[in-house]
Amino acid sequence: MDTSSTASYTAKLIDGPLEGRTVATAFLDSGDPRPRIELNADTGDKRYVYSRGSGLEFDSENSPLPTAVEYRFVETVFD
Repeated sequence: MDTSSTASYTAKLIDGPLEGRTVATAFLDSGDPRPRIELNADTGDKRYVYSRGSGLEFDSENSPLPTAVEYRFVETVFD
C-alpha cells in the first residue's frame, strides 16, 4: 500500500496506567497500524508497552486506513 511517511492515526489507550489517553502514531511503511507502541512515563525511568487491540475506527466506509486504533496495556518496562 502506498502511504505517505507522515500518515498517522490516533492510538486509543483503553486500559492500564494511561487509560483514556490518546496519542498520534505513525503507520508502518506497509500502511498497517503498529502492532505495539511504547510510551515514556512522566518520570522518565519507565516505559509503558501497549499492544494493538481489535477496535478500529474509520472516517468513512471507503477509507483504506483507520483514523483510530485501540491499544491494550501489556507491561511496564523499567530502565
